[in-house]
Amino acid sequence: MIAEELINQMIPPLKVSDSAEKAKKWMEEFRLTQLPVVENNNFLGFLEEQALYEKDDFSGPISNIRLVNKELVVKPSSHFYDVIKLASKNKLQIVPVVSDDSKFVGVISVNETSFAMAQMFATQGPGGIIVLSMQDKDYSLSQISRLVEANDAKILSSFVSNDELDPNKIKLTLKLNRTDLTRIIATFERYDYKIIANFQENELTSHDKERLDLLFKYLNI
Repeated sequence: MIAEELINQMIPPLKVSDSAEKAKKWMEEFRLTQLPVVENNNFLGFLEEQALYEKDDFSGPISNIRLVNKELVVKPSSHFYDVIKLASKNKLQIVPVVSDDSKFVGVISVNETSFAMAQMFATQGPGGIIVLSMQDKDYSLSQISRLVEANDAKILSSFVSNDELDPNKIKLTLKLNRTDLTRIIATFERYDYKIIANFQENELTSHDKERLDLLFKYLNI
């Protein structure tokens, strides 16, 4: 899934001529603390709630409020893993999409991106999810794949994220085609891999969805 497929058409950009009052109302309506500002189809940066509320008069335009993070954008063809990485690293609620000729295309809601990831995991068929923690230097997907396949299972997808509790470690999330993870977990533990979470699911029920949401919250994406 790529960025242009995730654009939320319901979140419009602000213009520099828009009033601070309008920006305030939109932030409240969309439950966001940041909004994109665009002029002549060019992305100028984010207007953040903190800067907005430093104004005493909300009737004036936002043109005199400092904008931030103009460089935090993705291309329409960017993979949604890149969207998640950018959002997580910079604590963004929304990610602007800018074309190759620097024209504003739209924004992606990080919550919707997380949902898309949940859908990807869920629609790959019955299976389980294992989250491993390891030193970056110890990461070898080929070796991990061999351990999984030794238990007659396959990795359907994988995702690497930073471990916010230890900057020297990464978290590797694996979606497998097996619902019973007992043997695979035992194998990982035998080879000294640290398992910090595992989820066994057959189909995306409301309970499964809740568990996946907790997983993505834990992964800080």
